[in-house]
Amino acid sequence: MHSFIESGRVSENNTPMYRLAEEKDALSWDMFALSQQEAGPYHLYAWRRAVESAYGHKVYYVIAEDHGGTVQGILPLILVKPPLMKGRLVSLPFCDYGGVIAADEGIKNALYHYACGLSESLNAGLELRSRITEPGLSTENRLREFTHKVRMVLDLPENSEALWNSFKSKLRSQIKKPQKDGFEFTIGSADLVNDFYRVFSTNMHDLGSPVHSRAWIEAVVRCYGTRAHVGVIYAGNKPVAGGIILEGNGIMGIPWASTLNKYNSSSPNMLLYWGFLAYACDHGFKCFDFGRSSPGEGTYRFKEQWGAVPCLLHWYKDGITAGPMQGDASGRIRPMIEKIWARMPQRVADTIGPMVRRFITL
Repeated sequence: MHSFIESGRVSENNTPMYRLAEEKDALSWDMFALSQQEAGPYHLYAWRRAVESAYGHKVYYVIAEDHGGTVQGILPLILVKPPLMKGRLVSLPFCDYGGVIAADEGIKNALYHYACGLSESLNAGLELRSRITEPGLSTENRLREFTHKVRMVLDLPENSEALWNSFKSKLRSQIKKPQKDGFEFTIGSADLVNDFYRVFSTNMHDLGSPVHSRAWIEAVVRCYGTRAHVGVIYAGNKPVAGGIILEGNGIMGIPWASTLNKYNSSSPNMLLYWGFLAYACDHGFKCFDFGRSSPGEGTYRFKEQWGAVPCLLHWYKDGITAGPMQGDASGRIRPMIEKIWARMPQRVADTIGPMVRRFITL
């Protein structure tokens, strides 16, 4: 399997041809993704460029074409392989979903089998994350479906004024509070990455979690270009909250957001999210994706107060990688690890964290 997917096109009879996408395919890849309802910002070719640039993981972006060269399906796969360990193919790592996007079920199922065959040839695990249930994957005996996480999604009105008027008075008061305390929202791009990262790395350390590298954040913003925006809340000249939003297919998604703990009493995160929501509304986006949460947890309730509704995420994993999803041992050990990490000096955490984080696919 590995040899023929490396060599080029694969076709039998008059079926679509399957091959690994190259840089020259980026435009046609994106045009297809943006034409399909099931696709989102993470399906864009920019995610591949960012992963390769910042983390150097091996990528297998599979493209299905008809015999005229028209794209009929795409499957983004990234091999995440820690040193001395078995790797796994993920579609997609570091975000909520990826998976197959195809013009019809036949091509979709063929790409499913392609992914399974590739993982076997690479002796790697397989994890496919989808926004929708995938009956074709459920029939694969080696794959198990997990629906323990949800995306919190808000349908947007025609402008920010209409959205503001739809909020309850309590929510509007929470947004006004940081404004009254002198906090200000600024939206930009690469010019704000450093200020965002200062908040992001500090907050992740406080949470006891390894932080993504600055190079990764820079790569995402650079590779997405005009489809990426960085928002920062300032107290005077000091950044106290920040986030990144990505555009794609009428969706505005927020993969990362953070706030400095010492400013939580002023709720700068409320102003941050309002700034992003207002921007999305006034720029014609129809949906705001708050990202994944576990039902009932604090982040779930925070997103729910904005009017966001849960949409199940469907993650399919094989036996090699299914263990952590069950959460038994990891559920007991994780709090202890988080406490140890949070007590680590910030400078040490900022150095070691990215080395670890590049192999954590969540």
